[in-house]
Amino acid sequence: MIGHAIFGLIIGLLARAVMPGRQHMGLILTMILGLVGAWLGGVIGRTTGMYKEGHPAGYLMALVGALIVLFVYSQFA
Repeated sequence: MIGHAIFGLIIGLLARAVMPGRQHMGLILTMILGLVGAWLGGVIGRTTGMYKEGHPAGYLMALVGALIVLFVYSQFA
């Protein structure tokens, strides 16, 4: 559980660093961004056949998912 939280925080921080503009969110929201992004990246990876069922997303797909979530978040916030 702690490992997932740290992974989410790292991916969230990377997504915020890559995405241009200023995002107003704290560490908890950044961690949630990374966790949801990793989930979305895993779904995209399994749908496209990159990952087998039950395998977690890699760092790249987690980052791609987090960037998608961050883009959607920035459009509504």
